Amino acid sequence: MRQVAGLLLAAGQGARLGTPKALVEYRGERLVDRGVRLLHEGGCHPVIVVLGAATLQVRGAVAVVNPDWRTGMGSSLRVGLAALPPEAEAVVVALVDQPFVEPAAVRALIDSGAPVAVATYGGRPRNPVLIARGHVERVAAMANGDVGARPFLTAYPELVTEVEVPGDPRDIDTPEDLTTLTGED
Repeated sequence: MRQVAGLLLAAGQGARLGTPKALVEYRGERLVDRGVRLLHEGGCHPVIVVLGAATLQVRGAVAVVNPDWRTGMGSSLRVGLAALPPEAEAVVVALVDQPFVEPAAVRALIDSGAPVAVATYGGRPRNPVLIARGHVERVAAMANGDVGARPFLTAYPELVTEVEVPGDPRDIDTPEDLTTLTGED
């Protein structure tokens, strides 16, 4: 069994939401804590969380701060990938604003044995993604602005294994999304 780290991108300010998404609570749990739990329960160790707009304590994870978080997800992905421990053979990258992704999705990516794997829901590729150590440098080099691994995945489709997973990939970007997804006002 290969050692797979988890990487939770949680640095954004949530401009459209009005608050950093990491701080949003759903059923009494902050989204950042939910994301850490997702990765742990899916089989990742250690879990690294990239913070930026909000600086907070995160239990069960190594927190790193992206000083350039305002430039977008690309810089957060680079900071997180740079923090991977040397023993990590791969990393599963997840986003803090997808609270309905299930640990089984993470486990399916790991169990695929693929060097690059993308979770799909009903045949549509979404997050999380798994990247083997040998591709981390190229992924980091191509991550810019408000995109993460997408440029790498698009440039090297022959490397990508799509893995159909259970769960719901919807994300929370606006107060309306939060109300719709949670049923709470």
